[in-house]
Amino acid sequence: MTLPFIVFFVCAFLAVIGALTLILAREPIHSALSLILVMVSLAVLYLLLGAEFIAAVQIIVYAGAVMVLFVFVIMLLNAGVEERTDYSKIAKYAGLPLGIFLLLALAHWMAHSLIGQQIANGVGGTNASVSTRELSAQLFQKYLFPFEATSILILIAILGALVLAKKDE
Repeated sequence: MTLPFIVFFVCAFLAVIGALTLILAREPIHSALSLILVMVSLAVLYLLLGAEFIAAVQIIVYAGAVMVLFVFVIMLLNAGVEERTDYSKIAKYAGLPLGIFLLLALAHWMAHSLIGQQIANGVGGTNASVSTRELSAQLFQKYLFPFEATSILILIAILGALVLAKKDE
């Protein structure tokens, strides 16, 4: 067993545990912290794939900025322990079989699709590397409007959180 092989399985295990904790945690702050664990694990997996820029963006933007925003909103709203209810009996009993069916359908599709067979055989992948300079030129020239629209949406979300958190006087 090689070191990348071991690191892959450790990070994959941490990502799955973090995702389960994210769903099952009662406190919103614990969910946010487990989401940070998932994002850091994914960044390490990106590093194993040789995508250093994506790994850096994953850490800086998502695990850093976005999660700080989430934690800030959770603290502003003073969100406490989630109250569990049994309103949805359909989701309780049909969720697990439907989830398993979805996973099996995706596995079947991946195994029988052309791209799935190419990935399994190790062909069809592009080895063309894209530099960070070319990527940033595309981001700030061709995709400038979606980039700025996303910035404005995040700003609106922050303002909405502040309005919701404002105490009535």
